[in-house]
Amino acid sequence: MRTRPKHTLAALLALGLTTLPFNLISPARAADAAGPVDTAQPLPFHSIEGYGGGAITPTAYLSNATPDKHGIGKPSFADSYVNLGAKSLTALTASETLFGRLELSFGADQFQFGTLPDAIRKATGVDIDKSSEWLYNYNARYLTVKESSNVPAVTIGVQFKKNADIDAINNSLGKALSTIGYKNSQGADYTLTASKFFANVGSHPLITTIGARESESANLGFLGFGNSYKLTAEGSLIYLPASNFVVAYEVRQKTNQYTNALSPLIQQEGTWQAIDVSYIVSPHSTLVAGYGNFGNLANTSADNAWWFQLKENL
Repeated sequence: MRTRPKHTLAALLALGLTTLPFNLISPARAADAAGPVDTAQPLPFHSIEGYGGGAITPTAYLSNATPDKHGIGKPSFADSYVNLGAKSLTALTASETLFGRLELSFGADQFQFGTLPDAIRKATGVDIDKSSEWLYNYNARYLTVKESSNVPAVTIGVQFKKNADIDAINNSLGKALSTIGYKNSQGADYTLTASKFFANVGSHPLITTIGARESESANLGFLGFGNSYKLTAEGSLIYLPASNFVVAYEVRQKTNQYTNALSPLIQQEGTWQAIDVSYIVSPHSTLVAGYGNFGNLANTSADNAWWFQLKENL
């Protein structure tokens, strides 16, 4: 008989509900909830911000975790591309989990502006002299509660974010972003996440995740950071119809740090939703593809977005 991979539940320390479908299963055992595991599986995946989870939300599973007795786990790396219609995003991410409890990760995101520089030039006469920007994410998540048959895994986390280019853009615009709520080029998110593994739902495993996130980020930090923390919810459902195939749905609530005074150049944010499909190529490699509706992103819609990711566990 085929044995199912081990699963461990973890949780977010932000103020919002969240989990991403395609990055959910960790190599650690969900205590007493799943059958024996003889091979570590390459789940969860990396989010575009670097932590273990799905494309846009975390799960309580830590990336490439090992049992406590093995101490330092092996690192994981991923390369993601997201098509956002008129814009696009490339994410290079890496993670390391220590003693099965502490996940440290990093994400370098290059955001291509698409039509935004031309729209700004036409509306204001100003050339921002940039076609893209870099957002750097430094993340730490701690597994505070290990999963058991009746208790979900819970993690708390913090993300420090630095936008390397938004200050220069704001200066080029004569501090126009400051008039709508922009305060800083860096900020932090705090997350709280819980995940639970159900071994037999329609004869296959199901993972549910809920979370909360407290953030001052405008569009994850791609448009900078405001001066007030706001609480949002995230969540996901992840289903494994086969041992090497995963389908998932995720949702991430968004709030607005900025006013709409610069609309249509900077439009109001909307809740993000995604459907993900992943294929486990080998015990070390996974491929992920997805489709999402992400609402407005600056001057254009990011609905009907699509993406793919290749993740490797060493």
